[in-house]
Amino acid sequence: MDLSNYPITHAEEIKKLVSLYLAEDVGDGDLTAALVPTDRVVGKIISREAGTLCGIAFANEIFAQIDNSIEIDWHFSDSDALQPNDKLCTIHGSARSVLTAERCALNILQTLSGTASVTKTYSDLLKPYKTRLLDTRKTIPGLRNAQKYAVLCGGGTNHRIGLYDGILIKENHLRSGKTLEEVVNLALSTAPKNALVEIEVETIDELQRALKTPITRVLLDDFTIEAMREAVAIVEGRIELEASGNVTKNNITNIAATGVDFISTSAIIKNLKALDLSLLFDY
Repeated sequence: MDLSNYPITHAEEIKKLVSLYLAEDVGDGDLTAALVPTDRVVGKIISREAGTLCGIAFANEIFAQIDNSIEIDWHFSDSDALQPNDKLCTIHGSARSVLTAERCALNILQTLSGTASVTKTYSDLLKPYKTRLLDTRKTIPGLRNAQKYAVLCGGGTNHRIGLYDGILIKENHLRSGKTLEEVVNLALSTAPKNALVEIEVETIDELQRALKTPITRVLLDDFTIEAMREAVAIVEGRIELEASGNVTKNNITNIAATGVDFISTSAIIKNLKALDLSLLFDY
């Protein structure tokens, strides 16, 4: 999986985020680590459960900002599958420095791996279908790009990153007195060339109205399975259809079987369970 061009892999952005994490946790200094000798140790991060790894660049930067003499040898890569008791990496460095970096490193690894892991569960369910899994903007504040990257590691696809790279026209946007056609034309005329412009609809009648505009994707919000099938039949491939609302592991395959092009869900972003990881010293 080539993630080299994804924004969160850019070193400067990671450095800025890591500085914030360490300022929050370490502050003026680690009082507890001061009780530990500065002797060099050999440590390891291990997985306690199965999942998908994500966040290596963050962990590396955290250890480097604490002590750039720490050496880390990773045995896995982002997006790799993990099993219980897998050794993710071997760490060589001052015991004091490693312990100071431990919590921040594990926090970001566990959170991003948790995002990647739940995404992998959902995306695997879609393998028999043409439908692609999309994320949403319901990310943890400050972790937008990082979680979007984790979604890619889990086999998902990114929806718009923020309000600056796509337009989703919803009910509240249509309460300004303008018609749907006027709002769509304004969106298409003002949005950047490659920006996504999409309409959210709640009924088949609203879908029929949207089809009279030059829009290329419609979001079916909280449609029943039967209504989704009807929407697919009406559209006949002329535009892309995205299904959203109350998507779960139990119903995602039924949604995909209707023939929609995309399924978007915030479950892969905000319903994550942090992957259980531990840092241990071998000495």
